[in-house]
Amino acid sequence: MSGKHVAVLMGGLSSERPVSLSSGNACAEALEGVGYRVTRVDVGRDVAKVLGELRPDVAFNALHGPFGEDGTVQGVLEYLQIPYTHSGVLASALAMDKAQAKIVASAAGVPVAEARVMSRFEIGQEHPIAPPYVVKPVREGSSFGVVIVREDMAHPPQSLVSSDWRYGDTVMVERYVGGRELTCGVMGDQVLGVTEIVPQGHSFYDYDSKYVAGGSLHVLPAEISPKIYQRIQSLALKAHEAIGCRGVSRSDFRYDDRLSEDGDLIWLEVNTQPGMTPTSLVPEMAAHVGMSFGELVRWMVEDASCLR
Repeated sequence: MSGKHVAVLMGGLSSERPVSLSSGNACAEALEGVGYRVTRVDVGRDVAKVLGELRPDVAFNALHGPFGEDGTVQGVLEYLQIPYTHSGVLASALAMDKAQAKIVASAAGVPVAEARVMSRFEIGQEHPIAPPYVVKPVREGSSFGVVIVREDMAHPPQSLVSSDWRYGDTVMVERYVGGRELTCGVMGDQVLGVTEIVPQGHSFYDYDSKYVAGGSLHVLPAEISPKIYQRIQSLALKAHEAIGCRGVSRSDFRYDDRLSEDGDLIWLEVNTQPGMTPTSLVPEMAAHVGMSFGELVRWMVEDASCLR
């Protein structure tokens, strides 16, 4: 029994609040199960005041999206000198900005798709690059705001300039890579397994595929050649280290093997706050190497620190 007091930060202010509440409650329950004293903190703008009064030994960051995943709350925790899980201020901010993360990963030798960053209002009626391509908000998670533009579309989707759009004005237009969706976790300096994600009834791994029951099928280990499997593991670790991630991260890839086994393997992004329910991707990968969910969250708490 540890005796440590752990504040589990969940909820938050982003579009991913429901996902964070699910992750946070699952982690809190598991941490209690392995002997920690746990306080659940539904994070609002008064989080510094709440944590200053609570003074936990460790903050378990189960937040997703802006404010919780972009270096902001990490800065609060550094200021309060409360050790915390996952990545630090710089790596969190860098990974959250998809365009900047691609520059750093590419410089480290990680293959990325050609892309350009622009205002959503610049896109207008003309395709900014030859379709097919993907339009992504540069600072969102859980596939919020992602639009796939197919070859048969005469012009970009007008949802990008709609007054209902709430994902920021800066977007990344990226070459679409067909084929398979693959992901690989990293835990400290240990690479976990490679999972293939097969959306069920969806055209790509969107929000419903991620979080609605039956939305996707996880194949672990992915049924790909050992050479490609090991290459994905190597690239996931390389991206984790280049961006400066700590604790647990997960890198996403696209792999088009329709013409050859070597195919087109492209790194998409690194998630510094991957989903953390027992059926989420990283806990499944940990279970595949014999680590229970309770053991995983305990490792994360014991790995916590400041200056990450």
